[in-house]
Amino acid sequence: MFKRSLKWLVPIFIVGLAAVGYGVVEKTKPEIEPQKSLETIVTVKTQVLEPKSHKVLISSFGEVVPLERTALATQVSGEVVSWHPSFVAGGVVKRGEVLFTIEKDNYEAAVLQAEAELAQSQAALIEERAKAKVAQQQAKNIANTQVSDLYLRIPQVLSAEARVKSAQAGLKRAKRDLANCDIESPYDALVVSRNIGVGQYITAGTQVAEINNIETAEIMVPIAGFDAPFLPKNIIGTKANIIAKGRLETTREGQVMRDLGVVDSATRMVTMVIRVEDPYGLKSQLSPLPFGSYVEVRFFGKTVADLYAIPQELVSDDRVWLVDPDDRLIPKPVHVLREEKSSFYIDSGLNKGDVLVLTVPEFPQIGMQVIRADNGNAAGETQ
Repeated sequence: MFKRSLKWLVPIFIVGLAAVGYGVVEKTKPEIEPQKSLETIVTVKTQVLEPKSHKVLISSFGEVVPLERTALATQVSGEVVSWHPSFVAGGVVKRGEVLFTIEKDNYEAAVLQAEAELAQSQAALIEERAKAKVAQQQAKNIANTQVSDLYLRIPQVLSAEARVKSAQAGLKRAKRDLANCDIESPYDALVVSRNIGVGQYITAGTQVAEINNIETAEIMVPIAGFDAPFLPKNIIGTKANIIAKGRLETTREGQVMRDLGVVDSATRMVTMVIRVEDPYGLKSQLSPLPFGSYVEVRFFGKTVADLYAIPQELVSDDRVWLVDPDDRLIPKPVHVLREEKSSFYIDSGLNKGDVLVLTVPEFPQIGMQVIRADNGNAAGETQ
């Protein structure tokens, strides 16, 4: 009987003990503060859009090359007796400076001989004219039928005059050859190479040096297809900025001189020629632009109206985020007309007065409620 009662009492005791323990735990547990609701509305910076006119900036790259390259040759033969100290590879010579001199004795003698021949022919002409004058006086006493041109010495006078002209031409050639013994620089030049030395005998027509004109340089820059529609109709004379980047950045001014007039069959690009005066800075204190430098060329093209300038980081998948009148996010597809520096220029998809989000949330959602923090500026202003 006792064992049967024990079977019922043990479970009841265990249940009671558990109830007492639960009550103790409930009384001694720490109080838990109620959780506050998470803030889901984000604050964004915005900007009211305003369309502006924009002057398109066209940029390209090209190599600085000389306007003229001359393979210098002599017009006379002879021995080289001297040359200019700067007439060496890498030397710079000015317009009109004597680069080298050929021995002149023979050519000075030729001038003296030509002068003597001219004097003889002039004397002969004077004599023939005097004889012709005597013949004219005598012809007055002779019947006209017996007077001929030969009697009046007209052919002899013409022949003497021809000899004088021939002697004058000979003297002119002799003086020219003498002058050509001093080979002068045709322009301010950079000497690329020299093939002669003192004591060397050279013949007429021998190439003796190669020089480059440093009075003017040119840069041929290709214009990409997306830039070509923005080239102005009358582009000749447009000012351009030339930027050479190296250890030190050099900026020079140039001018658009011409269009090569052809479209490259491989790249479909047109090529503009930019001219730079005094590239080596000989006549100024400007930094030089050596031939062979690879430079950037920038110049302004057409002006396009009603564009919106948007920072590139705000355009993703050809759309931007706007804030509607209820302060909710909405995506807006746009068309990017051009990219310049850090901005995209939008020509369609936006309207005047649209509110652009400048600080897009990390995970933006359509219809997300936001709080605007306007900075009072208008986007779309050209730089």
